[in-house]
Amino acid sequence: MTSKDAALPFILSLDVGTSAVRALLFDARGWRVTGVDAREPVMLRTSPDGAAEIDANALFEAVGRCLDVALAQSATLIPPNAIGGVAVTTLATTLLALDSDGVPLTPIVTYADTRCAADAVALRTRLDERDVHQRTGCLLRTSYWPAQLVWLRRTRPALFRQAASWATLGDYLELRLFGRRRISYSAASWTGLLDRTMLSWDLRLLGDLGIRPGQLASLVDRDAPITGLLPEHMARWAELAVIPWFPAIGDGAAANIGSGCVGPTRAAITIGSTGALRVALPEVERVPPGLWCYRIDRHRALLGGATTEGGNVVAWLRETLRIDEDPDTLDRALAMVPPDSHGLTILPFWAGERSPGWAGAARAAIVGLSLGVGPLDILRAGMEAIAYRFALILEQIEHAGVTPSIFVAGGGALLSSPAWMQIVTDVLGRPVIVAAESEVSARGAALLALAALGVAVDDEMIAAHAAGFVPNPNNHARYRAAIARQQALYEKIVQRDEVTG
Repeated sequence: MTSKDAALPFILSLDVGTSAVRALLFDARGWRVTGVDAREPVMLRTSPDGAAEIDANALFEAVGRCLDVALAQSATLIPPNAIGGVAVTTLATTLLALDSDGVPLTPIVTYADTRCAADAVALRTRLDERDVHQRTGCLLRTSYWPAQLVWLRRTRPALFRQAASWATLGDYLELRLFGRRRISYSAASWTGLLDRTMLSWDLRLLGDLGIRPGQLASLVDRDAPITGLLPEHMARWAELAVIPWFPAIGDGAAANIGSGCVGPTRAAITIGSTGALRVALPEVERVPPGLWCYRIDRHRALLGGATTEGGNVVAWLRETLRIDEDPDTLDRALAMVPPDSHGLTILPFWAGERSPGWAGAARAAIVGLSLGVGPLDILRAGMEAIAYRFALILEQIEHAGVTPSIFVAGGGALLSSPAWMQIVTDVLGRPVIVAAESEVSARGAALLALAALGVAVDDEMIAAHAAGFVPNPNNHARYRAAIARQQALYEKIVQRDEVTG
């Protein structure tokens, strides 16, 4: 949408993801303004021991550069003082230790870090995971703070004692910008330390972990803004100095809102670097085994499952197999490969498994290779293998009595590949439509900010591209057999504890 067609006020939406920081501009109807699109890459450091972390200072500098570019772009397109607020959404889960001056003692440890796998096992031995799961909506697995904190205390005890506070990326950004730290219910729910019904820090769990409530940020809802940038930032971002900034929310919560999936009949499936399938509900009385339950805000919960695999695995396969065709040519070639015709079974756990089995220490496997298998077959098989994980998540959601009838796709990795869209559609056996806005997390954060400002927006509005994607029954049947084959391999080689609910 061009700026001349836009409605006031504008929302600057800051989306800090696993692969990039983006700063985009949305109008009062939730439409993205053409010409404002600032992007900076995020450098995720990985290592064979399971590390997946981001340098906190480098990431803050990337955020700053995005704000610089977005504001410069906006100045040529919209009237002065037309930005009514700043919305923020970040990757979840993130953890970093801060000293008494707010200086990072660690990099940002992300949800994909599996170095705490042994500590997660130890926690499940010591605590009642079933009880913790129902209280917090999160399992005692590598993706969440409890195991990560225990790992840090075990491996870096001096640092653990030195840490004055523990932060997520979102409240660390607020500290750097405003000199104060707050955390939304949404972001807090991703830590695994929030009591999801009381909307307070889980004191029992904090006590078990040796963490004091005062070491954590103050809890607020997503509609509680903060204003007044620190003096050191006011000259650089004068346009934003006194307007409301809203607390960061989890990228999954934002993606559901941005996809128009705000109730139980609409499920959002998002594949960016990683993936997720989620449904927004007024409340979740009991969290099913293998799934999580986060918060969107005080009124809404988010039930679903997430994978560590998505576009990251596809990118790895393309690079490793040296598939360098342009995206359109490659996508047409992938579409020509018949479903499950390669004889391969893949466990796509390049970074361990999250939902539904939560085997954090699992590793990828490719079975069935022969001299007749080529790079394109392996890439197609990898895309299919990732899609199978979403089918398993959907089964768990439906077992909980939630039966969405509309599936809305979002995320750059999925939306950039019609072939993958058709694979997902055939695997699920349900029609899938495309979100009206490709940047669903940024849009969702903007919609929530507009609502907090009292601007009414139809956040269920979905404009599908053409007719979306329709499942092929024959392909669906073939994929059901392939899912069973993948599960049989999983049971043979993946070592895991039972996931309780």
